[in-house]
Amino acid sequence: MRYPESMKVEDKLPGVDGGASTANGTTREVDEIGISRPRRRQPLPIVWARDIAISVLASVVIITFLYQPVRVEGTSMLPRLENHDRLFINKFVYHFEAIQRGDVIVFHYPRDPRLSYIKRVIAIPGDRVEIDRGQVYVNGRPLNEPYVPLQYRDTRSMDPQVVPPGEYFVLGDHRSIASDSRDFGMVARTLIYGKAEFVYWPSRDAGFVR
Repeated sequence: MRYPESMKVEDKLPGVDGGASTANGTTREVDEIGISRPRRRQPLPIVWARDIAISVLASVVIITFLYQPVRVEGTSMLPRLENHDRLFINKFVYHFEAIQRGDVIVFHYPRDPRLSYIKRVIAIPGDRVEIDRGQVYVNGRPLNEPYVPLQYRDTRSMDPQVVPPGEYFVLGDHRSIASDSRDFGMVARTLIYGKAEFVYWPSRDAGFVR
């Protein structure tokens, strides 16, 4: 059966799933006989409420399972991390990858798990670590530490130690004032719960933690 020319839709552009867009940009639906009709849209308040709910849910999931905001208390990680800096720590990354030398980690203080510390991993399980008048050696080789400026170095020494399985040797970047594995010993893997990723406040310190 043929329909009159007046019933044909000549200005439609290719659509998806039976839809079509008119030349003036209005979205329309096309019925089986070629007559177009406007598509019903949801009221704006409903759309806004839906988008806000999705955003809030996504934020809760990310903060709860992936990232957590924390505040730095103290200056043992100067110059990169300053007192009261706020940063995100990744709580999920170590479920998929191993802790590496150089990672800045957050962990429960071995002598009081109610407290949290942030330090840099210097040696991993099986490494032999020693310190000679401030120079750190890992497996017999001097460690290059560009994150420790000259003014933050010290002259402390430590006899050679082998890091036991499931434990890590950590140091603060501000060596002359930091309390770290030289004082409280190795950190068990079970105490480590995050990796420092990104400083978000204050803006002058914003950036990735390296």
